[in-house]
Order: sequence, then C-alpha cells, then structure tokens
Amino acid sequence: MSTQLPMSMEHHPDIVALREQYERASVTPRAQAVEALAVVAGLFLAVSPWVVGYSAAFSALSVCNLILGLAFAGLMGGYGTAFERTHARAWACALIGAWTVIAPWAINGGAHVRRTILTNCITGGLMLCLALAAAGMATSMITTRRARSGG
Repeated sequence: MSTQLPMSMEHHPDIVALREQYERASVTPRAQAVEALAVVAGLFLAVSPWVVGYSAAFSALSVCNLILGLAFAGLMGGYGTAFERTHARAWACALIGAWTVIAPWAINGGAHVRRTILTNCITGGLMLCLALAAAGMATSMITTRRARSGG
C-alpha cells in the first residue's frame, strides 16, 4: 500500500475550490433562468421560419436560422450540467446573437419582409443579452474569486 497522495492537478485545492464555486453558480435561480430562456430562444429561432411563415420565400435565411438556433440552444444548454467547462461558450453565443440580428440584411440582400426582420432582431437581441448575461456570470465569478484570494 502506498501512502503517497495523488499528484494530478485534478486534486489540487484550487481546482477543487473552483469546481465548487462553479457548481454553486450553476444552481442559482439566475443561472437556471438564463439557461432556460436561452434554450427556448435558440429553439424558437430554429423553428421561426416555419412558425412565422417565411421559410419558402427566404430559404437561405431559413437554413441559417435553423442551424444557428440549434447551435445556440446546444451551446447554452450546457450550463446546468457542466458550467465549469461551458461558460466560455457564452462569447460564441453572443456572436450568434449578433449575427442573427444582421442576418436578414446580410443573407437576403435587398429583399426584406417585416416579419423576417422583426423575428431576427427581437430573437437575436434576446439571444445576445442572454449570452452576455451568462458571460457576465462567469466573469463576476472569476473576479470574486481573485478578490477573495488576494490576487
């Protein structure tokens, strides 16, 4: 029998404390609300061409919304189960939200329909805000941790 302690980084006290802090952050009502709203917003973006009724007229935008909506929902859906490994994805989700706002003009060029613009701008703006809220939670946790440790 060996009496040596494991030498891997996964047992380092700072790593253990950081995991516990991420766990506490992921079970707060704010984090759960951000995750739930983000998943719903992403799924709405994915089905919006068929719900709002512009899938036939703007097939490129429909495909873009489907792919980005599913990607957003998948990326933001990881917060509840693995916050410590997924909080950095919020920045990618913020870019997805920003792209969703400008996509009707970038993809369709001069062809616009009010419902495509309203759907993408409102949904994309909400997605951007939710992604920034998730990124803000991670940033505030890092700042709080550094302030507590004196570094």
